[in-house]
Amino acid sequence: MHNHELEKSQANTVDFGNETVSPLEKTKKVHDVFSRVASQYDLMNDLMSFGFHRIIKQVAVEMTGLASGDSVLDLAGGTGDISKKLHEVVGSQGTVILADINEHMVSVGRDRLIDSGIGGVKASIANGEQLPFQSNTFDSVITGFGLRNMTHKDQALLEVLRVLRPRGIFIVLEFSQPDSQHLSELYRMFQAFWPIVGKLLVGDSKPYKYLIESIEKHPSKQALELMMQDAGFINTRFVDLLGGIIAIHRGQK
Repeated sequence: MHNHELEKSQANTVDFGNETVSPLEKTKKVHDVFSRVASQYDLMNDLMSFGFHRIIKQVAVEMTGLASGDSVLDLAGGTGDISKKLHEVVGSQGTVILADINEHMVSVGRDRLIDSGIGGVKASIANGEQLPFQSNTFDSVITGFGLRNMTHKDQALLEVLRVLRPRGIFIVLEFSQPDSQHLSELYRMFQAFWPIVGKLLVGDSKPYKYLIESIEKHPSKQALELMMQDAGFINTRFVDLLGGIIAIHRGQK
């Protein structure tokens, strides 16, 4: 294969955990993973974050700076727990849209919100790389544990910037890598149990194996901040939580 042909071939492949696949194949594989774990997704996050993800999501919501009557997009919002918190902030006069590419996740999220007595959150099956919303629509966009699974993160960042209103805030809540080598080793030992527990929860260990690999492949905190800046976000910063196991990034349009 000539050099230019090799470069073209590499440009048309992406990571799915430790596998190298086509972009289309990754989208399908990620869809299949979350279809299988949709009903146990929150329990999975409890497992991976030592149960702290609910508190951390509240911190992320507060970092949006939203107020009553504002408009917000919960991107890759899955089971809707962040949407519930957002609705409590913007109120009935505001707008919350729960968007996810996976219809199974959206269904679980919509049902849980209705069961909680919240009927005002709008649900949308949407690809983060091609958002079906007009430009300058939202006061804030937040994604919790979703950017990591997107095939073309750079394109998703551009789309988020597009749909944000001027001075709008983007929040990324995502698993990261601990700064301490000792904590990193302990966390890897802890992760080794995820596929075992996954087998017990959903009868399949593969989704949990992928999640471990996807965290390892996700850009570092510093790299993600640079990606946000390259996309056009200003006033970027990030905060570490749980010793760096989780990070929250913030950027402004």
